Amino acid sequence: MRSLVMSAISAAAAFSATALHAEPLKIGIVESLSGAQTSTGRLYANAVKYGVDRINDTGGFNGEPVTVTEYDNAGGSPEAADKFRQAVADGVDIIFQGASSAIAGQLTEDVRKHNIRNPGKEVIFINLGGEAMELTGNKCQFYHFRYTTTAPMRVNALVSAMKESGDLGDKVYSINQNYSWGQDMQAAVEAAAAEGGYTVVDEVLHDVNKIQDFAPFVARIRSAAPDTVFTGNWSNDLLLLMKAAGDAGLDVTFATAFLDQPGNIANAGKTAIGHYIANNYDNAATDGKFAESYKAATGHYPIFVEGHTAFALGALQQALGTVDFGGGDIDATKIALALENTTYESPIGPISVRKEDHQTIRPVVVSKVVENPKYPADGTNMGFETVKVIAGDKAINSVQDSCKMERPAE
Repeated sequence: MRSLVMSAISAAAAFSATALHAEPLKIGIVESLSGAQTSTGRLYANAVKYGVDRINDTGGFNGEPVTVTEYDNAGGSPEAADKFRQAVADGVDIIFQGASSAIAGQLTEDVRKHNIRNPGKEVIFINLGGEAMELTGNKCQFYHFRYTTTAPMRVNALVSAMKESGDLGDKVYSINQNYSWGQDMQAAVEAAAAEGGYTVVDEVLHDVNKIQDFAPFVARIRSAAPDTVFTGNWSNDLLLLMKAAGDAGLDVTFATAFLDQPGNIANAGKTAIGHYIANNYDNAATDGKFAESYKAATGHYPIFVEGHTAFALGALQQALGTVDFGGGDIDATKIALALENTTYESPIGPISVRKEDHQTIRPVVVSKVVENPKYPADGTNMGFETVKVIAGDKAINSVQDSCKMERPAE
């Protein structure tokens, strides 16, 4: 009897020790939290924290609350590389980032090299906003997951919805930032011309977040007399473009990717009415339950990038529910494999991961600016009305031939 009691005590002590020293899952947000991209970076960070709170509200993971640490990349790739090294030194298991494809390109390469050098101590990169095609093309790798759309997904959705609505026209102008994402947008606009039945009358690529006055660009748009202007601009480059268009009273329809960024509607004023956006999420496309839940937790309805970021965390939470490390070391590879097999039911439809390149198969929502919407933007009486929701299997672009993903041994 005494030996049985001692065995029970020993087992209980061992269990207690494991529980006391359970390994927490560590998340690092390597984001633009200062500089020109702060407004976007902060929204990504806020939504990641919202999602982590939901995980911790249901017991955390691996016997501990999930921890979150912010690392400010100040909007630069070199700074992001430095912050990644710091995050690795801190034991971070999963990196989240969204503002800038250029920074996403830096981080995915840093993650790839780290994982090659440190087998068994891999890090996952969950990309929330870097939409450059190369990230699921020649830079694709197993530990990178893109929880957002791509340029072809957005442009094709816009063309489909605007053509159906009779708002596309037959003359299109393309203005984009001169780096991977903007170049992808320009190429997507050109590629969709035949299907859309339009001619690209002019196109321009400009410096990223360096232009303070877009009036000359608006004058050039006016002279080309397009029916629709396609732009993938974001952050200050879209804010200032919208302001210049509003100041000039430019009478043209914009087809955008990031028009719901705070400040754009207010800057454009009444000229924004009728402008379109293709996006990962729109409050107006749902029954409102998620929007109200987010507002209850944060004080505001989800805006801009917050909705789809929260869904990425929802997918992660669902994936974590299928793995069990018993309080021991975190195995990023097992979490990645679980993410591959997760289908998350978002308020606008299912979101899953394509195993060949880790692009998410997700719905695309096309909306346009109207007066007196259910969810007003920027303190105005304008906001977004859903025009069309395109299912993920219809929206996604094909796997690129340049993606040669090497998978871990299973």
